[in-house]
Amino acid sequence: MNDFLVILDFLSTFAFALVGARLAASRFMDYGGILFVASVAALTGGTFRNLVLDIPLTWIEKPYLLGAVLLAVVLTIVFKWSKEVGSFVLFIDSIGLGVSTVAGTALALDLNLDPIPAILLGLLSAVLGGLTRDLLAQVPPVLLHRETNGTASFIGASALVVAIEAGANQELASAIGFVLVIGIRLISIKQNWNLPKIKG
Repeated sequence: MNDFLVILDFLSTFAFALVGARLAASRFMDYGGILFVASVAALTGGTFRNLVLDIPLTWIEKPYLLGAVLLAVVLTIVFKWSKEVGSFVLFIDSIGLGVSTVAGTALALDLNLDPIPAILLGLLSAVLGGLTRDLLAQVPPVLLHRETNGTASFIGASALVVAIEAGANQELASAIGFVLVIGIRLISIKQNWNLPKIKG
């Protein structure tokens, strides 16, 4: 994995861990629970990605990523962040979603996966941590009912692949995908956008 993707993974790890720690604290978990939920939120997506690609787990080869998790947990405990997740934390979570989408998709392309599997792997890399986090915290999973997380990730991953297929370099393609993921996610939160639901 090149330096660019390592940086993306570090930022994504911290962002997801911070959101996970905040959510766990808001659910009145003890320090062990906060650490566990933060770790699961931060590492599940990347672990799944690397297992599918049959490559070593990033947080084992690069243990400084575990430092990102510990930093998020320590900040949550020291500053006693136990309130419900607010707009700032949702913004951080959106950054994590964008970073994870881009990192998963770009890595899959680097390892010569076809475009569609690369898009799907980028999507799953981005959303699995948050889904598992919400299930552990016993709150309705954001992925399944609001904020178009999956849709934003899918569009961003698709845009990255299309840009590379059109001849863009990885940095530009990643920037396009990243901006789209964050933009769609934040607008959906502000405008209360959701995918259609069955009514009745």
